[in-house]
Amino acid sequence: MYDVNNIKKLPTLGSHAPAAWEAFLAFDKAALADGAIPKKYKELMAVAVALTTQCPYCIEIHSKAARKAGASEEEMAETAFVSAAIRAGGAITHATHFVQDA
Repeated sequence: MYDVNNIKKLPTLGSHAPAAWEAFLAFDKAALADGAIPKKYKELMAVAVALTTQCPYCIEIHSKAARKAGASEEEMAETAFVSAAIRAGGAITHATHFVQDA
C-alpha cells in the first residue's frame, strides 16, 4: 500500500486545495525551522512522532532531514528507543482502564 513515490503526488493534492496547501507548507516550514529548539532536535522529534504514528512517509522524510541537520546514527537509534518507550508506556497506562481494584 505504501509507495514512496506517492510523495510526488502531494503537489497535485495541493492543487485541489491551494489555500490550505500553501498554509500547510508555511506552517510545516515554520514549525521545523531553527528556533528556541534547533532544527536537528525538531527533526529528531518528528522522527519519534513518525515512528509512533507509524507513518512510513514521515519516517522517510524526517529521518533524512534529521541526518541532513546533523543527527548521528546514535541519536537516531536513541530516538527510536524513546519512541518505543513512549508507545509501550501508553499501552501500560491505558491498561489502567481495565484493571479492577483489589
